[in-house]
Amino acid sequence: MAAAEPAARKRRPKGHFAAAAGRAKRPRGGGRQLEAGMRGILITCNMNERKCVGEAYSLLGEYGDLLYGPEQFSDHEERLSGSEREEDEDDVEAALKKEVGQIRASTEQKLRRFQSVESGANNVVFIRTQGIEPENLVHHILKDMHATKKKKTRVILRMLPISGTCKAFLEDMKKYTETFFEPWFKAPNKGTFQIVYKARNNSHMSREEVIKELAGIVGSLNPENKVDLNNPQYTIVVEIIKNVCCLSVVRDYVLFRKYNLQEVVKSNKDDTLQNPSNLTEEQNSKVVKPETKEEEKSSEEVKQENKNQGETEAEPKGNNALTV
Repeated sequence: MAAAEPAARKRRPKGHFAAAAGRAKRPRGGGRQLEAGMRGILITCNMNERKCVGEAYSLLGEYGDLLYGPEQFSDHEERLSGSEREEDEDDVEAALKKEVGQIRASTEQKLRRFQSVESGANNVVFIRTQGIEPENLVHHILKDMHATKKKKTRVILRMLPISGTCKAFLEDMKKYTETFFEPWFKAPNKGTFQIVYKARNNSHMSREEVIKELAGIVGSLNPENKVDLNNPQYTIVVEIIKNVCCLSVVRDYVLFRKYNLQEVVKSNKDDTLQNPSNLTEEQNSKVVKPETKEEEKSSEEVKQENKNQGETEAEPKGNNALTV
């Protein structure tokens, strides 16, 4: 009996190991996951997501404070006047409604300007944004790094602003982009463009079909929108992860080395022939102070980008696929 008792104590319930595995795989950030309707910044890294998140918070926080000022948090309860409290004191139903409203308001106020959520893919981090324009912020960061040639990250590779998200089904994407593309491509606005496409953990979408349909929508908004695969004014970024389609329209994609933070700080003789776009930069007129000390460069991390992550630019094989 004495020998049997220790053996019995070592036994675990049937669901013990399944629960442990679930805890191990549970995404960081309290279960928050990338979903349709979010805006933010998609960041690729090289095998170190935890450090990538830390670098992202540091970099985005630095430039976010410069462009938008420090984050401000307020207590919703302090805004309630004494008369409001007294009026609802005897009304149980109104008191409950008020309490629910306070909880919701408090939750909204505690959402940070930058919040990491589970992306759904390896070596990919998604930073959800609140109250800022992702494309303006990321463009400003890259413009400053391109000008100063100061390296500020070690594990972050590409940093792509995501201005909108929808479900990753062709009909949903077509319906969503009909209005999403308007600020850049609807007449009288026009411009040259290309489409870059990347899908992760998704097998039901056709790259060629997506590019063809989205290019057709751009053409329908203004026939003067033309394809340019060499140096377009705008690059339409399509990043699909599982069942979520992340979209953005970015400037200076070629000049800023496909928005690669490791590459944009490298000197290139062609850089002197191009100037970053100044559209919407009037809103971000503050001067960003360069770092006083340059971090040690790590070229090996950049060399491993395509090998570890399979990051390739998905462009059509020729202009015919995008001609509208």
